[in-house]
Amino acid sequence: MLLMTTAIAIFDIGKTNKKIFLFDEAYRIVFEKTVVIPEIKDEDGFACEDLAALSSFVVNTWHDLAGKKEFDIKAVNFSAYGASLVFTGKDGKPVSPLYNYLKPYPPGLLRQFYARYGGDENFAFETASPVLGNLNSGMQLYRIKYENPELFKKIECAYHLPQYISHLLCGISCSDITSIGCHTNLWDFKAHRYHDWVWAEGIEEKLLPVVPSTQTFPFSYGVKQYKSGIGLHDSSAALIPYLLNFPEPFLLISTGTWCISLNPFNTQPLSMNELKNDCLCYLQYNNQPVKAARLFAGYIHDQQVQRIASHFETDASKYHSLGFNSEIASRIQVNRGQASLHECAFEKRDVNDFSSDEEAYHQLMFDIMNQQYISTNFVLTKEVKTIFVDGGFSKNEIFMNFLASVFPDLKVYATSMAQASALGAALAIHGEWNKNPVPADIIRLKHFPCIYY
Repeated sequence: MLLMTTAIAIFDIGKTNKKIFLFDEAYRIVFEKTVVIPEIKDEDGFACEDLAALSSFVVNTWHDLAGKKEFDIKAVNFSAYGASLVFTGKDGKPVSPLYNYLKPYPPGLLRQFYARYGGDENFAFETASPVLGNLNSGMQLYRIKYENPELFKKIECAYHLPQYISHLLCGISCSDITSIGCHTNLWDFKAHRYHDWVWAEGIEEKLLPVVPSTQTFPFSYGVKQYKSGIGLHDSSAALIPYLLNFPEPFLLISTGTWCISLNPFNTQPLSMNELKNDCLCYLQYNNQPVKAARLFAGYIHDQQVQRIASHFETDASKYHSLGFNSEIASRIQVNRGQASLHECAFEKRDVNDFSSDEEAYHQLMFDIMNQQYISTNFVLTKEVKTIFVDGGFSKNEIFMNFLASVFPDLKVYATSMAQASALGAALAIHGEWNKNPVPADIIRLKHFPCIYY
């Protein structure tokens, strides 16, 4: 007799990689698949998601999974990148491309919007949304209304991407607070409702009822019944494992192209100064705000590593595993320079001044850390005693040692877990499919003590 593994299926839709995971009841990955779907062009020739290919991947993959006899799938949920809306018509089918949030926003229309609704600073304060153009996803609807009114009339529903995938597979039509509350320009953080402009512009009638992120809906496929979540914004989903495992106040630095310092225990409203320094607020799956500070550190790192590798004629991949050298670290301290949040000091340094590529790389990481220190301090509060780091820099010993040195009074840990955003989406509906308690070991920690050198 075949022993079936009880599991939950999670579709994790990234900008580049589209993934499906099955987690067992101990949250171990028992099946995974990744595809890369080439982008297509929208009507203006700008690269965008191939929504038809993405939809086919979701539907066909689910069909294949449902037929696997070795798994007893109880539920499904979704995490996906934010700032992306799918517009459907009366028949429930998309009526436009899935526009790329990197597409430039018409400057005149941007000026018109902020002039009409109180100015960019005041509006950003009310919505916790820096002025980001199409990255403020609500502005995509505003643009369509004024640039393509015929298309605007055809739009019956506007789904954020995680909820569209849920709708596509399970027929659920709703909105989720983690998507709405992530620099969309839609949510008034003080009034705890949609901002007035949403009604004034007739946007509200295109939006769907807001449902708790922990809610599930039954759906059937073939002869079997399942439970479906409504999907979450991937950044918010990635925070859930930490919130469930660590009740004491902490700060998470999620590292990648952007290094984002997330403090779910900072409940103070955003100040104008914080907004000007790339801070914003997210809404968690439990409706609580997360204050966040962004730094473009991963991008800066990759650009400057290429400069170091070219000068010293080395392979750039070498620096992925370069160890921390305390002697070099102590030597570069005198070469600090003036730290600035908005410009990495290393970009103006002459690589000829360094005796080796290792020295140059340590200096680069120290200069990035000076920026990280400024950025993190915008959202750090005195209640926080622990900093967790996940993503690419959590594996970088130089970054982690410098981080521990600039925050000597805090415990600093590198973390690792299996697919944080997908895991968070599974944990969000844990009680709906899993009878066991949440395991205490789903996050692995490595402590980095403060070293004085």
